[in-house]
Amino acid sequence: MKFYSDVVISPLPSHRYMLLEEYRYKDVVVPVGFVTNGADIPRVFWSFYPPNRSDYLPAVIVHDYLCWMAKKTDDDTLYEKADEYFKEILEALGISEFDVFVLHGGVRFYSVCVRPFVKKWCRGKIGGKSVF
Repeated sequence: MKFYSDVVISPLPSHRYMLLEEYRYKDVVVPVGFVTNGADIPRVFWSFYPPNRSDYLPAVIVHDYLCWMAKKTDDDTLYEKADEYFKEILEALGISEFDVFVLHGGVRFYSVCVRPFVKKWCRGKIGGKSVF
């Protein structure tokens, strides 16, 4: 599989970034103008895993886009796809096995343990629609 690791972004206020060129991975096309905040990594781990580290930014952008699409379309299957593609891209980028384990483990933990709990308690509380 041909894989392009370069993403073209522009910084925005509040630690966000806008995609300046379309980014593709398999069946996912992240459009120009998509905005990400980088990886949602707890601050205590930033010394080891900075949220906007360029090494894994392509994986983060695809993951964020698929999660955004899942929220927008209310299609929970996209979260699993986002986590799967996140891991695949990290591996294709040559990220160490240990770092892939930690980063992918973090997104899976959130998807399996945290998101369903938050979704259950937030449903109906903000305009009748889940924010997660």
